[in-house]
Amino acid sequence: MNDREMKLDRDSLVKWLEEEDPARIQYLYETAYRTKVSTVGEEVYLRGLVEISNICRKNCLYCGIRRDNHRTGRYELSSEEVIKAAEFAYDEGYGSMVIQGGERRDRVFIDKITSVLREIKRRWPLGITLSLGEQPLEVYREWFEAGAHRYLLRIESSTRELYEKIHPVDSTHSFDDRLQALRDLRLCGYQVGTGVMIGLPFQNTAHLADDLLFFKSMDIDMCGMGPYLEHSDTPLYRFRGMLVPKEKRLDLSIRMVALLRLLMPDINIAATTAMQAIDPYGREKAIKAGANVLMPNLTVAEVREEYQIYQNKPGIGEDAAISSSGTERKLAEMKIPIGYGRWGDSRHFGKRH
Repeated sequence: MNDREMKLDRDSLVKWLEEEDPARIQYLYETAYRTKVSTVGEEVYLRGLVEISNICRKNCLYCGIRRDNHRTGRYELSSEEVIKAAEFAYDEGYGSMVIQGGERRDRVFIDKITSVLREIKRRWPLGITLSLGEQPLEVYREWFEAGAHRYLLRIESSTRELYEKIHPVDSTHSFDDRLQALRDLRLCGYQVGTGVMIGLPFQNTAHLADDLLFFKSMDIDMCGMGPYLEHSDTPLYRFRGMLVPKEKRLDLSIRMVALLRLLMPDINIAATTAMQAIDPYGREKAIKAGANVLMPNLTVAEVREEYQIYQNKPGIGEDAAISSSGTERKLAEMKIPIGYGRWGDSRHFGKRH
């Protein structure tokens, strides 16, 4: 097999996503892993994940915490609980944390995030990623100035028609607004991340190839993508008969990681929790195919059950220490080194600046 077979135009990406020869698939993974090691290093960076709230103004058709799902108990962590999780992340040597939550635009919530960011940065030299949905430009700026420097806003599908099949078509769920939000984040100075769900109803390998090329065209700095997992309390659940088996969705997700590593060698790519929901070692397999970021869950165990974008999320009953030790044990088993105490910023971002 020669380098010419690894060209990454749209047709080639589709062929790799549809490849059935185990030897060629393994070649893809090994090539992507070597590329990762040579460009961003062998180490994996840990980001302590805090799910601050499952209250959301959006009504996305696939999501278990969508606004109109009244079967989900709503919660919001206190500032003190978030700060305590930050302390845990720092003490464990993670270097970074992620604050994730449902999308809210009320001033009380915005001010709370600003205050929490300032307090964390005052106490510890932690890197901070936010994933709090679409916000006005001035809010992105406020949070950046308060101490956040990375932001993840998943596009979920870069194909407009598919995006509109998995979101209500209204002013709150605009494909164009999503694109503008990603541009606004770049304007503010963030390291910008996005991502997609893999194995959606109505989705094909051409859509996934287009997603990879979209990441390239947007010049993203980091990516979080993983298998679509259905939730019975969502409108999209009625199309579950169209889904490929979960194992196939995981396989496609790992291939997407490998292809993206080859397409954009120096970005950060997360191995997502949804992979672990299908295979206990799903995230570690993604790391062996090119991912370099993991996000152990530090959310207090009492509310984890209520933050289920998809059902059967792993680690719901665990506390932060158990989640963290389990993550580190699996990485040690597979001889994957951890970059303790470092932010692990995107090298792609660093080169641009």
